[in-house]
Amino acid sequence: MVNEATFRTVQSSQVILKELMVPSYANFGGKVHGGILLSLMDKIAYTCAATHAKAYCVTASVDSVDFVNPVEVGELVTLFASVNYVGNSSMEVGIKVISEDFRKEIVKHTNTSYFTMVAVDEETRKPTSVPGLVLQTDQEIRRFVMGKLRKQLRAGHRRDITELRKTLDKTRELQELDGENCQLGK
Repeated sequence: MVNEATFRTVQSSQVILKELMVPSYANFGGKVHGGILLSLMDKIAYTCAATHAKAYCVTASVDSVDFVNPVEVGELVTLFASVNYVGNSSMEVGIKVISEDFRKEIVKHTNTSYFTMVAVDEETRKPTSVPGLVLQTDQEIRRFVMGKLRKQLRAGHRRDITELRKTLDKTRELQELDGENCQLGK
């Protein structure tokens, strides 16, 4: 028997959110604003993480969000969220978004993204520990391992950017602008 206080199953915090895309969500091109979808993704990431942690959670970062297919007004959007990986206070929530046009019977994958959520103590606003994750399927194991790898890649990327900033040289950087689509103002 798994101790529910220290470990929780992936399934126990999975969330599905469905929302009809209404005309007020449209951009000037007649498609649904990407910001609407990002807001829904943030909402489901919070719900999934808070359900797992049984605590208030904040969004720490979002991996790239690539919009693979546009979402049309009138389509039903379904978001699937699952805790893929947990650290001490952080969790990676994987989100898959699909849209469905009932009239044409077309279902499209619009994007997949990974949100890093951190459990926070509501009084101190400091990170607080989260339960571990019970991995029951090969897919859950794969997602956990990939989540750990993405966490390592993000940390490496942050280190690389910090090191690059230290090596910036104005003369060399001005030379790098040659051929770029920019103009230096006086």
